[in-house]
Amino acid sequence: MGRRNYLLRKLAGSLLTISIVLVINFFLFRVIPGDPAKAGLKDPRVRPEVIEAQRVRFGLDKPVINCFKGQMVFDASLCAANPFDTQLFIYIGNLFKGDLGISYDQKRPVADILRERIGNTVILLLGAELFAIILGSLLGLVAGWKRKTRLDTSALIFSLTAWSLPTFWLGILMFMLGSSVFGLPVNGMRTTGLTYANFGEELADVARHWLLPSLTYAIVLLGQYVIVMRASVLEVLSEDYILTAKAKGLTNFQILKDHALKNAMLPMVTLVLLNLGFTVSGTVELERVFSWPGVGGAIVEAVARKDYPVLQGAFLLVTISVIIANLLVDLVYTYLDPRVKAE
Repeated sequence: MGRRNYLLRKLAGSLLTISIVLVINFFLFRVIPGDPAKAGLKDPRVRPEVIEAQRVRFGLDKPVINCFKGQMVFDASLCAANPFDTQLFIYIGNLFKGDLGISYDQKRPVADILRERIGNTVILLLGAELFAIILGSLLGLVAGWKRKTRLDTSALIFSLTAWSLPTFWLGILMFMLGSSVFGLPVNGMRTTGLTYANFGEELADVARHWLLPSLTYAIVLLGQYVIVMRASVLEVLSEDYILTAKAKGLTNFQILKDHALKNAMLPMVTLVLLNLGFTVSGTVELERVFSWPGVGGAIVEAVARKDYPVLQGAFLLVTISVIIANLLVDLVYTYLDPRVKAE
């Protein structure tokens, strides 16, 4: 019963946070200076009636909320209008239908744009996450067990270096090495103009484009996973039950596998799930360096073109992903750690 109440409280807190994020995300792009109706127009000399038609098309002619219009300017003439026939309530109602609006620049549903980009981002980063999690956990476990040895020192130096490297700088370095030394493609997700005879050829081409950016992200993640795992192992190995296990004559492998690893994985679970939440947003710098068509690239393009609906949809996607990741951390902890329970 206590666990159920704990989970219900966490779920309610997550829903409340998402509700607040929805409202903040709506107003965030309404206070930006400029006329969003002109954002998707290529010619600045366009006629006023065209701008007004654009405003009506995107629902910008309606008040933001009752008594307020564009850029949150108070207009008393709007106060008598239907309070539900406003941009805020229309925006919330459309969200429940899965409608994130229409892109000012591409004139397409934002949901379709983000749906295409999310798949590309997951393809790019999921492999890097899995590689970094497995290798980082093992290396951190061994480094913590062999503390104050050359292995531990080397692992620590590598981890701190990898974690401190700017992602875009490491990406540029891998860009140069991959293209000049290994002859790997460094631009996009597929070879432009190439016709594939079968799915295997397409998969091989995508894999060659995927290798460098994925390896770059894996190196950055690997550093923090090793450091966190090593610190967690050192803390666990100082506990009394580890000394008891040694006194019972258990081997080092048994102690690490049956006693140290499970307890040391608790901080790793938090870090891994939170990183997975941020994975949805992608790595903006990484996708920019390698021209990978992911969510991060969509955010950069939307900023350059003042495509506010795409930015609004992307930010909403990122924040909800992080909130869900935090909720998953709480759920997993209730099973991994018996100390986490309702008071």
